[in-house]
Amino acid sequence: DNQSLIDLYHNHPLDYVPNGGSIDLRRDIARVVYDDQLPAENILVFPGGQVALQTAALAFARGGHSIVFTPGYQSTVESPRWVVGNEGITKLVRRPENEWQVDPTELKEAIRPNTKFLIWNEPYNPGGVVASAQLQQEVIDICKDHGIVILCDEVYRLLEHNDELRLPPMANAYERGISAVTMSKPWGGCGITIGWLACSNAEMVQRMVDVQYFGTACVSRASEIQARMVLSVSQIILEERREILLRNKAALQEFIENRYKEWFHWIRPNAGAIAFVKFKGPWSSVELGRHLAEASISMKPAYCFTDSAEGEVEDYFRVGFGERKMLLALEALGEFVDAHAESWRAAMA
Repeated sequence: DNQSLIDLYHNHPLDYVPNGGSIDLRRDIARVVYDDQLPAENILVFPGGQVALQTAALAFARGGHSIVFTPGYQSTVESPRWVVGNEGITKLVRRPENEWQVDPTELKEAIRPNTKFLIWNEPYNPGGVVASAQLQQEVIDICKDHGIVILCDEVYRLLEHNDELRLPPMANAYERGISAVTMSKPWGGCGITIGWLACSNAEMVQRMVDVQYFGTACVSRASEIQARMVLSVSQIILEERREILLRNKAALQEFIENRYKEWFHWIRPNAGAIAFVKFKGPWSSVELGRHLAEASISMKPAYCFTDSAEGEVEDYFRVGFGERKMLLALEALGEFVDAHAESWRAAMA
C-alpha cells in the first residue's frame, strides 16, 4: 500500500540495486504498463530513457545496417550512428502530406541484406500522431520477414487523446520488438530519472544486459521507490495529464485553425502533448524561434529534429501543450503574432 512505499523510501538501504533494476519495480512496470503479459525479468531499468536508447543501439546496430525516421527525436535518429561497427544508416522521411505516418513501401525499399535494426517512434515525436493498428502490424510483418529488430520509442504511449487509438507495446506485439519508455512523459516524473527497455525475447534481453554492464549497471534505489509510488497511482495521474493536454489542445486548435490560420497550419495531433506546426509567414522556423526567444516564448525549430532543416520541414516547429502554464504561453504567442502580422504581410507582398 502507499504507506508501505513511504516507509520503504524513508528506510531503504544505500546498497547497489541489482543489475537491470530491483524486481519489485520491474513487477510494477509489468503489471501497470504491460498488463502482466511480459515477465518482470524481461524489463531492464535505466537512469532515464537516453541511456536505454543508446544501450539498445549498442546491442543491435553493430555489424549491420539500421533504418531510422526523420524528422525525429535526436536520440532515436542518431543513436545507431554513435555505434562503432555500424554498417550504415538509412533515414526515411516522415511527411506532413502523409500525416507524418511511416510509408511501408519506402521501408521495404530501404531494407538491405544486412539490415538488422529499425528505430520507430509511436506515438510520434514531434508530430503528435500515432499509427493505426493496421500500420503497426504491416511494419512488424515487414521486419519479421527480414529478421529485423524493432526498437520503438514509446515515451508518449498512454497519452493518446482517445484510448481506442492506443497500440499494443512493441514488446508485446513482436517477438523481436523492444519498447523504450520513461517516467518523464506519461506521468510527468522527469526528476525521478527512471526509464526502461522491455522485450519478450530472453536472448535479446541478455544482449542488452551485457551492454548495460559497461554503461550504467544500476540505478538509484530512491528513484526506484519514487517510480513505484507514481505507478501505484498511475491511473489518477494519467487522467489528470490527459485532462490538461486535451484542454490545452482545444485552445491550440482554435488558435491554429481559426484565429491565426493565416499564419499557422498543423496535422491535428491525436496522441501525446506535442505538435509539429508550420509557420506560413516570411521567416524560417529558426528565425521564428530566435524572435520568440527574445519574447521569452519557447519552441523547438525544425533543426532539432532533422540534420537537414531545409526543404520540406524548414518552416515547422514543435510546441508542447502538456503543462498548465501553456495557456499563458499561447496568450503571449497571440500578442506576438498581432504585433508582427502587418510586417509579415508586407514582407510577403
